Amino acid sequence: MRYSTFPDMKTTGIFIVLMSFLLSCSSPNKTTGTATTSPGKITKTDVFRGGTSFDNPVVIRVTTEKAGVAEEYKWLSNNYPGYTTIRKTQASKEKKRYDIIRIKTKGGEIKDIYFDTTSFFGNP
Repeated sequence: MRYSTFPDMKTTGIFIVLMSFLLSCSSPNKTTGTATTSPGKITKTDVFRGGTSFDNPVVIRVTTEKAGVAEEYKWLSNNYPGYTTIRKTQASKEKKRYDIIRIKTKGGEIKDIYFDTTSFFGNP
């Protein structure tokens, strides 16, 4: 009679299925930030999501164009240090006004950042 130290294929298959099941049932890592932050506070996660489209712009809440443009460039400097501006365009969609600023990040990536300028558009 021959003995082997390796389990047979059936035992190995059951073991793999059992381990896969146990690993899939483990609890996920705890995340922080979203549930405890106030609605008006911008988190680091929001920074990377915001400004990506007309549906998800960075909303600038000031009343004059001068202050609004300053806020746009302040936001860009804070979130993309070392960026360079390629171009700035204006657009309107569904009764809202937008500035779309195309930038080149310090790492060389080209991005369009969308700003909702409705609150200050046309106000000197």
